[in-house]
Amino acid sequence: MRCVLRLVLVASTLLFAMLTHAADGLVAVKSSHDVKATADKLESVLKEKGMTVMARVNHQQGAEKAGLELRPTEVVIFGNPKVGTPLMQCTQSVAIDLPQKALIWEDANGDVWLGYNDPQYLKSRHGIEGCDEVLGKVSGALGNFAKAATR
Repeated sequence: MRCVLRLVLVASTLLFAMLTHAADGLVAVKSSHDVKATADKLESVLKEKGMTVMARVNHQQGAEKAGLELRPTEVVIFGNPKVGTPLMQCTQSVAIDLPQKALIWEDANGDVWLGYNDPQYLKSRHGIEGCDEVLGKVSGALGNFAKAATR
C-alpha cells in the first residue's frame, strides 16, 4: 500500500510539474487549446469574474505587419481597481506591473502556455509589506483564471 501511495504522489508531482512551472517570477500553465482559444477563454472568464479587460495584444499580427515571423503570441491586459488599489496603497511602485497581464504563447514544440507574474515575485520586486492577504487573494484568483482558460 505504501508503494502505491508513493507512486501516486510521484506521478501527481510530475504531472503538476509538466502542467505548471514558474521561473523568474513567471507562472506558466500548459493549455490544452491553441493560443487564440486560450486567450478567448481567458477573456471570457475574466469578464465573468468582474475584471475589466483593457486590451488584447496580438504580437504575431504585429510581427507580420513588420514583415517578421513570430509563433502565435498574445497578451491580455486586465484588472480591477478594488484589487490593484490596495496593492498600490501598500507600495506604489507596484503600479508599474499593474494592470495584470497574461501572456499566451506557442513554444517551439507547439505547446501552448498561459503565463502571468507571480504575486510573490511582485512582493519581492517591490518590497511589498503588510499586504499578504491581498497578495494571497490575487495569487488564488490568477491561478483560477489560468486554470479555467487552459482546460
